[in-house]
Parts: sequence; structure tokens; C-alpha cells
Amino acid sequence: MNGPANPNIGIDLKREEQTLSRAYVVGPYPGNRLKAPVGRAATAMRSPEASLTEATGLAMAIDLEIVGSQIVMLNTLRPATYIGSGKADEIAAEVKRTEADLVVMDCALSPVQQRNLEKAFHCKVIDRTGLILEIFGKRARTKEGRLQVELAHLSYQRSRLVRSWTHLERQRGGFGFMGGPGETQIEADRRLIQERIIRLEQELEKVKRTRGLHRKQREKVPFPIVALVGYTNAGKSTLFNRLTRAEVMAKDMLFATLDPTMRAIALPHGERVMLSDTVGFISNLPTMLVSAFRATLEEVIEAEIILHVRDISDPDTDAQGADVEEVLREIGIEPETGNRIIEVWNKADILPEDQAAGFAERAASRPADARPVIVSALTGQGMNELLQRIETMLTAGRSEFSIAVPMTDGASLAWLHENTEVLSRASGRNDSFDIRVRVAPERLERFRSRFPAAKA
Repeated sequence: MNGPANPNIGIDLKREEQTLSRAYVVGPYPGNRLKAPVGRAATAMRSPEASLTEATGLAMAIDLEIVGSQIVMLNTLRPATYIGSGKADEIAAEVKRTEADLVVMDCALSPVQQRNLEKAFHCKVIDRTGLILEIFGKRARTKEGRLQVELAHLSYQRSRLVRSWTHLERQRGGFGFMGGPGETQIEADRRLIQERIIRLEQELEKVKRTRGLHRKQREKVPFPIVALVGYTNAGKSTLFNRLTRAEVMAKDMLFATLDPTMRAIALPHGERVMLSDTVGFISNLPTMLVSAFRATLEEVIEAEIILHVRDISDPDTDAQGADVEEVLREIGIEPETGNRIIEVWNKADILPEDQAAGFAERAASRPADARPVIVSALTGQGMNELLQRIETMLTAGRSEFSIAVPMTDGASLAWLHENTEVLSRASGRNDSFDIRVRVAPERLERFRSRFPAAKA
């Protein structure tokens, strides 16, 4: 057979090339004399090199071509350009040499700083918040996810009227920080933005009411919720797929998952729970994004158990874990006092033997009820132990009973399987089953009234 199998391949490649932007990444990080922002202790735990690597990964997550990068250590923040005019001139020279058409600043810029840097670099500039919003805009798939992202984007744009607002007329993912029709025109207007925000909030209320109805439906078949949280790219979706045998997008990419996904799984003794995969957390997540995605994180807030997934193969795993805990605090969950969080130390399969032994010792040194579970979502290592830990935590405070049920009493057997956790069943005397069950507190009264002879 002659010719390419797909005649559109050449066209697709051309289109891909046209969407790529040449980006230069700058990491302006505080030096020893510059105090880190309040509440960002985890950020201070990272090396500048690790922070720059993460920023580069964020840029690559939206298909930017990285043509260069550099770290800028700061002793003071400059009101006009954040980094100082001398350093801005140096970066401008590198931007010209590498022919970059976009500079990514791994920090939060004021509108004035962003405008001044664009004049100095003679190209577009986006800060960390703008980059994350661009990623979220491309990754969000559900209606709620897109509404939440757009709301956060408009809040960001409201103070930056020199930027374009063309995403409202375009169908592609993302929000057009990096080019597109009308980029050089000031299209954003405070009144129009405010009107759009109001409409978005109204639409979100409708979506939230729908989610509430779905939640009430789930309450009629009350499966406990187990929510996966963790730093972006920690392997949550791979773990989700391993436990549920689902096909959720799982790639070695920052923010591969943005919209919550739920599936039912069975625990060792048959009880079913709803497992929820959520958006990955990240350091210095803008407060507006935490607020905008609060509805997306409702499953986390209401979850009976939270699995904090950590990539222990990452050198910055402790800093990443601290960042996740900080976001949990921002949505009202205290990791230190919570008794519903299980740390899941993932990617154990790629650790050298000495590091694996070190993490095993660290885990063993913790109290049994707070001990991390070491797993590999890729190979399946530790899955049985993880499911057992979920079951143990979930059933804490439940009562166990032994009961004899006639083999002919199919209704009682069905009731037990539907409303209790059947731990064991064996043939007993007088054509009966000897059954051991575990009963949740909210069902204890109904159980006792139906089976008054049950023994604790």
C-alpha cells in the first residue's frame, strides 16, 4: 500500500507547529535576606533549581517550546519590574538571542510590573498565575470545571485591562495569554467583565444545585467517599486507575487531571466506597484559584477518608507534601488534627534500594494509626495494604456482632449484605449460617430491632 496511512498527518503537524510558542523561563527567587511570603514555608524548603524545573514543567504542559531559562536570586523586590532594570536588560538580551516570543516569570507580577517587563523584553510576559490559568483552561473538561476556570480568569483579568479578553469568543482550550485574534487591542471592560462574572456565578449555582441533587441520590445508597489529593503529577490518576480499573487520563504531566472523577470500589470485606480523583495541588496556588475551585474540592471536604498521595521519588517530596497540607488548610481541613488522612507514598518502584529502605524506616517510625502506606500505583505494590488501611479507618467505631440466620431466610441474608459489612459466613447448627457482621452507628438501631438475638 503506497502513501501515508493518514492523509491528514501533515496538516496536523503544521497545525501543531503553529500553536507552539518559544518560551524563556525566568525563576526570580528570594535570597537569604528576602523574607519568603507569609504562609509559604514549603516554598522556602525548595531549592531554586527545583522551583525552576517545576516552572519549566508547567510551561511544557501547554506545549510551549522552552528555548532557555535562568534563575535570578533577589535581595529585594523592585516595584517597577520585580527583578530590577539591570537584570531585566540581561534577560532581554537572552530573549533576543533565543528568539523567544514569550517570557514566563515564576512569580506573581502586578499589572504594572507585567507591563514594564513586556516593554523591556519586547515580547509577551505571563506570570505564574497566568500560566496556571492557561493550563487549567486547556485541561478542564466538565462544564463546572470550565466555568470555575473562567471565573478565576476573569477575576485575574479585572485588574489587567491591558491584556486581551478574546477567550470569550474562541472555542479552543486555554485563555489566549499567548496570542490570537485581537491580542494587541484592549477588549476587556470592567462593566463587561463584571456582567460576565455575574452570569458565571449564576451558572455555577445551577451546577452546584445539580451536584447537590446527585449527592442526595448517593446518600440514599450511602457509599462513603474516599478522596485522592496530592501534588500535581504525584500519580493520583494512575492510583485511581489501579484501584478502579478505570481509564482516567494518567500521564507524566503537570495538571493531567482537573475535573473530579468518581468510581465505586470494593474493600476487602465487600463494603463499597466511592473513590474520587481530584485536581493536583501545587505550590503558590493563587488564592483566587483555591476559592474558585472550592466547589471542585467539595468531594474532598465531605470525604470520610482523604488519601494524600506523595511522589517519594521526587527530591522535593517533603516540600510538596507541605504545599498540599497548606491548600487543605485553606479549604478548612487541618492535617495535624484530622484522623481521616492516610499518606500514600507512591512511586516506590523507581527508588534505589537504599532510598526505599530509608523511606520504609521513616514510615515504620510513625504511630500505627498515622503510618504511611508505601505503594507503586504502576506495579500494584502495596494495594492490598492500602485497601486494608482504608477499611480499618472507615470501620473504626463500628460494632461487630455474631448472629445465626436460617438458611431459608433469604430476606434476612439479603438485608445483612445490603446494610452491614459481612465479615464471615459459615454453616452452623440446625440448618443455619453463623454470620459475623460489622454495623455502622447510623444503622445500629435498625439492626438491633431486626436481630435482637445478635451477640456482640
